[in-house]
Parts: sequence; C-alpha cells; structure tokens
Amino acid sequence: MKLHGYFRSSAAYRVRIALNLKGLSADHLPHHLRKGEQRDPAYLAINPQGLVPTLQDDAGAILTQSLAIIEWLDETHPEPPLLPQDPLRRAKVRAFAMALACDTHPVQNLKVLACERLIAGEPGPFCFGAAPSMADLCLVPQLGNARRFGVDVDAFPRLLKAEAAAKNIKAFSDAAPERQPDAE
Repeated sequence: MKLHGYFRSSAAYRVRIALNLKGLSADHLPHHLRKGEQRDPAYLAINPQGLVPTLQDDAGAILTQSLAIIEWLDETHPEPPLLPQDPLRRAKVRAFAMALACDTHPVQNLKVLACERLIAGEPGPFCFGAAPSMADLCLVPQLGNARRFGVDVDAFPRLLKAEAAAKNIKAFSDAAPERQPDAE
C-alpha cells in the first residue's frame, strides 16, 4: 500500500494510526501542503481534490477521505475492530469521529467542547470503552493540532483521558507527526 500524506495532516495522522493498529504497513509518500505539493499535476491525477490522505492499495485502487479509508481498513482487516459490534454504539462512535473530522477539523477546535460532552458518560479509558475506536483516531490528531496552535485543552479532562490511553499504544505514537519521515 501507499499512503499519500503530510506529517502534520490530522487526516493523514488518523489513517497512520489505523494502519498501525491493524499491523499494516504502507509506503509513505509525502506531499508538503505548505509548499503546495498537493496541487502538483501528478498528484491531482491520483486525487483530483488535491487533499491528503490518499491510500492506494496493492491492486492500485485509490481511496480518499480519512474516515472512508479507516472504515475500508476496518472492513478489510477486521482485527482489532475500530467500530463496536452494537449498532447503537457504532453510530455513536461514528458521530463522534465525524464531529471531529467533519465539523471541528475544518475550523480547528471551535467545537471541541461538544466532544467533551459527547463522551462524558463513557467509562473509557478510550472515547468509547476499553479499546481504541475510530473516535480515538480522530481525537488524538485534533488535540495535537489544538496544542500546536496554542489552545489550552486542560478544560477537557475526559478527552485528555482518552488521548492519554491512546498515546500509550505504539500504533498511536508511531503515527505522530514528529515521527514521520517528512517531519520538519
């Protein structure tokens, strides 16, 4: 597999975590977003949106959008599962992940308080239970970006609890931006 990304991209970070949790490897192909490399014609031929991440499987199929890639990875490599079996819990995990990836990510952290409330009653230590899910894959990069931009996240203890649990897992730490080959 090939993963087109950028070391600081939260969306690519999510996919790196999923690959690591699944024990899968992918060749990392960096596209420096601040230099506009995602608009290179060769990359646009692969992903016309000019966004990262893009995942190419071994057969050459191209997948875009981090949550779609994560769900595909979960369906094609079911262990460990990133979504609960129970349909109601699965919907809650998806809703939380989408709140971060779709609502919060584009505007960077303005809606994080809602996420704190969404998991306030969950036992943890992860967002939705004893094992990481798609929700955690979205949370960790978002909190990382919040800190990078100087946002004080101390007011979100439940989110921090889930992040701490996730960061103790090698799959998460190996996917961190500073551990990527294109890190500056």
